[in-house]
Amino acid sequence: MTEPELLTSPLHERHVALGAKMADFGGWLMPIEYPGGGVLKEHAAVREGVGIFDVSHLGKAVVRGPGAVDFVNSCFTNDLRKIVPPKAQYTMCCDESTGGVVDDLIQYIKSEDEVFLIPNAANTTEVVRRMREQLPEGLELVDQHHEYAVIAVQGPRSDEVLQALGLPTGHEYMSFDSTEWNGAPLTVCRTGYTGEKGYELVPRWEDAAALWDALVEAMKPYDGLPCGLGARDTLRTEMGYALHGHELSMDITPNMARAGWAVGWKKDAFWGKEVLSAQRAEKSCRLSWGLLVQGRGIPRKDCVVKDNDGNEIGVVTSGTMSPTLRTGIALALLDRGVTEGDAVVIDVRGREVVATVTKPPFVEAGVHD
Repeated sequence: MTEPELLTSPLHERHVALGAKMADFGGWLMPIEYPGGGVLKEHAAVREGVGIFDVSHLGKAVVRGPGAVDFVNSCFTNDLRKIVPPKAQYTMCCDESTGGVVDDLIQYIKSEDEVFLIPNAANTTEVVRRMREQLPEGLELVDQHHEYAVIAVQGPRSDEVLQALGLPTGHEYMSFDSTEWNGAPLTVCRTGYTGEKGYELVPRWEDAAALWDALVEAMKPYDGLPCGLGARDTLRTEMGYALHGHELSMDITPNMARAGWAVGWKKDAFWGKEVLSAQRAEKSCRLSWGLLVQGRGIPRKDCVVKDNDGNEIGVVTSGTMSPTLRTGIALALLDRGVTEGDAVVIDVRGREVVATVTKPPFVEAGVHD
């Protein structure tokens, strides 16, 4: 049986020309890092200036028709009635019977009759399938995965880069603007996954390459860099942002991930409400914490966490070397008895690495500037 061929973004040729190291992300061949500095240099560019990421592997879908907002609101955890157009909101698609997270995504209210969704690459098909099973008559759900690209412009100089292209800036966090660039439709979203101020641009698939080229030129005065998904991961881990398949999964609920802030508990219904409400009241599940390594050692996913007596108390969900702090950091699911400031031991390939329990973010950033 042959492996399915990996999908490529509309910017694939740009990455190859730059000599990017490529890897499989949710069935898509995407850049991990570029030559000339790699993850560390790309990470620093975003924290200190600006960087651009191709995240076109992310899913795109739209729900249209009378009652679109109410239908989407009945599916996902967060409460769409807390925002109005043109605002966006982080939310989760949970399993009805277990409360496990099928996916986390961003939902954009364009109008009462139109909601645009950006799920994760590998989960788009499943999210769309579950929604179609319950789609009311009169509503249309369209999978637009290959109709639009997504380019993230992230860092404290992101405003200047967009302004150089004549694009609108100054948006409130989690708001968006439907505009044009070079006569083509473009959505400018004040969102991101790095912790720094930034935007995610959603052009049509066929317009992505020209927009990418223009951004590359516009960020040169600020020493901006094309950045791969390796730097995106170190940036999001420093902020303590959840990644599906790590901090969220079919086995890790919003309660466990401390993502209850993205759940509309007072809503009449959403998928998984009953089981999640019961788990929330029970207060017995493990919880997500940050771990700051003391000394040398880089935790990785699935490393066991123990207390000072050698008892297993949890497991690492994400781990990396923090380029900003120059030390190992991790996110981990830990037993309820653990508190902030506790010393724990991480089993890193048979070597005991001491870490301190902390609440992310590990670094300060300018996401709300």
